[in-house]
Amino acid sequence: MNYETILVKETNKILTVTFNRPETRNTLSSQFVAELNQVLDEAEQNPQCKVIILEGKDGVFCTGMDFQEVSEKGSADVVAANESDSQSHYMDIIRRFSLMPKVVISKLDGQVIAGGVGLVAASDIVISSPRTTLSLSEALWGLLPCCVMPYLVRRIGFQKAYWMTMTTQQVSADEAYRIGLVDELAKNLEDALRKTSLRLIRLHEETLKDMKAYFRKMWIVNEEMEQIAINEISRLTQKPRIMSNIKNFVQHKQFPWETESKH
Repeated sequence: MNYETILVKETNKILTVTFNRPETRNTLSSQFVAELNQVLDEAEQNPQCKVIILEGKDGVFCTGMDFQEVSEKGSADVVAANESDSQSHYMDIIRRFSLMPKVVISKLDGQVIAGGVGLVAASDIVISSPRTTLSLSEALWGLLPCCVMPYLVRRIGFQKAYWMTMTTQQVSADEAYRIGLVDELAKNLEDALRKTSLRLIRLHEETLKDMKAYFRKMWIVNEEMEQIAINEISRLTQKPRIMSNIKNFVQHKQFPWETESKH
């Protein structure tokens, strides 16, 4: 497959997916989400693939919702309908991380924001360099990290997920490791990935499938919870105030609090 928003490389039973939208800092456009789902389809159909590594480049992993795309969709009703569809496809991705019989590793070396945190939280293993920062910025715009939350709560617990949502502040790699959002801190990411992958590729696909299905039953993430998340983000994107916040930023590079201070 020829992709426009991701780069794909397969070596030694490992599929490396590099996010490749540098002009938008790897935001989650509808095309990006569709292509990521497509590469997961290919990985699931490939018996040689044991491990999927997700990475960014140039200091950025993923920075969440594509505001430019949202602002161009028109009325609030149209945005809400499109956003519901987009978030449903995004939820498909992180659900698949938790169920597919492949090991999904997020390799972090830089900035992770909003929906990017969801990709990380749903990954099986997260390996990070010390310079990584992670944050949930949604509340600054009047939004909430709805689709991120089921998997973030599963990974780090209710209170820390609530704290990240409310404060919107950056979490350092050290802090992310301390609260369980990162599994391993490594100055040499390639060496850490090599050592981890050598063990993971020994696992049988059926064992991984059984393991993931079993652990999903041990936690409260289910289809009902995922649908609640999709419904809530769709509701929020219908609010005129939130659409105004997004459009002001896209068109005038104004943050919501800067606009409010003028009134």
